[in-house]
Amino acid sequence: MLQLTDVTKSYPTPQGPLYVLDGVDLRLTRGESLALMGESGSGKSTLLHLAAGLDVPDRGEILLGGERLSALDETRRSALRRQRLGLVFQQFHLVPSLSVADNLTLQARLAKREDPAWTQHLLARLGLADLEGRYPEQLSGGQQQRLAIGRALAARPDLLLADEPTGNLDEAAADDVLALLQALIAESGCALLMVTHSARVAAPLDRCVHLQRGRLADDDA
Repeated sequence: MLQLTDVTKSYPTPQGPLYVLDGVDLRLTRGESLALMGESGSGKSTLLHLAAGLDVPDRGEILLGGERLSALDETRRSALRRQRLGLVFQQFHLVPSLSVADNLTLQARLAKREDPAWTQHLLARLGLADLEGRYPEQLSGGQQQRLAIGRALAARPDLLLADEPTGNLDEAAADDVLALLQALIAESGCALLMVTHSARVAAPLDRCVHLQRGRLADDDA
């Protein structure tokens, strides 16, 4: 589903280029869940942005569902994101002027892949069926993050990219959101790549890799 080969990314500094990723190789298969861990500033979010086609590497190849991202211009990368990716961040990024129901279906409508039956199923699984007419400010933090996850899955993406999705939640709410996320990932059949700093959050996922000094090491290595 996702393959990174010899991916390198640097940023200019007055002292010369700062290499955040240095020859990263990563493979994620359909239906697999993978936690990406590392210290703050280690490049976890950079790797996620590259995988989403939001940025381009200095060197190396990124394949998303067999498509080489470097061969696509920004318009085609944007279309690929709409069709094949779901994105969840620490900040909820909900549209305040849209209801729960409209926020949930926004991504699917943009991708022209709205499925009313799947939408109703998501509302029920998210515990939001009785709140679909409310607005984001009328929800708790946990409810808002559940809604953000549902929006990302509404178009049935092939891959969900999540960047510290429970970072703004207390431990109890985080556990609830993570359990729901795993269940919905299993139901939808998509792969999951999740950035987290927490070993507790990473533990239930299929695999965990650590980013250190620009390179990846598997937990089993």
